[in-house]
Amino acid sequence: MDLFADLPLQLPDAQLDYRPHWLDAACADQWLAQLLVETPWEQPQVFLHGRHYPVPRMVAWYGDAEASYRYSGLLHQPLPWTPLLAQIRAQVEAVAGQPLNGVLLNYYRDGQDSMGWHSDDEPELGRNPLVASLNLGATRRFDLRRKGHPAIEHSLQLGHGALLVMAGATQHYWQHQVAKTAKQVALRINLTFRLIRT
Repeated sequence: MDLFADLPLQLPDAQLDYRPHWLDAACADQWLAQLLVETPWEQPQVFLHGRHYPVPRMVAWYGDAEASYRYSGLLHQPLPWTPLLAQIRAQVEAVAGQPLNGVLLNYYRDGQDSMGWHSDDEPELGRNPLVASLNLGATRRFDLRRKGHPAIEHSLQLGHGALLVMAGATQHYWQHQVAKTAKQVALRINLTFRLIRT
């Protein structure tokens, strides 16, 4: 069920701009194909409970030279912008209404690749982080829950070419995830643009 059928999205203590058809299919297809082959994908390991675990997806971090980014105990040094990523950034900045100096690319190879519950609230993102999330490829369910509450409160289907901008106090009050699924799903690349404050 798409609990976000009503647009614009109205969630308490959140500022969300959801554009399900931001990109046309031909442009989304082209960007997806190019990013798949151009990106030097890595699968870093995180240290949890005394053991190292590979993150359940492939990643790459691009950005301005000063935009190093630490999350989950990992420090990511930025790769320089490619012409394509610079073009995408400019178009996303026009929607976001502010500069964005880094982008995290997550490559979900199938339904077993996932992203656990978290908020994008690292100190270098500032007080009210803006995160602009562009989805390319397979549709995956994006869940939101109130911090401190176990139940999913809202979900939406992020499809091919969809853009979701989270701003304001969203990261203070809400967590989000992309859960594993037993369904057969094709590959997906998600680009999350941010402003790293140095």
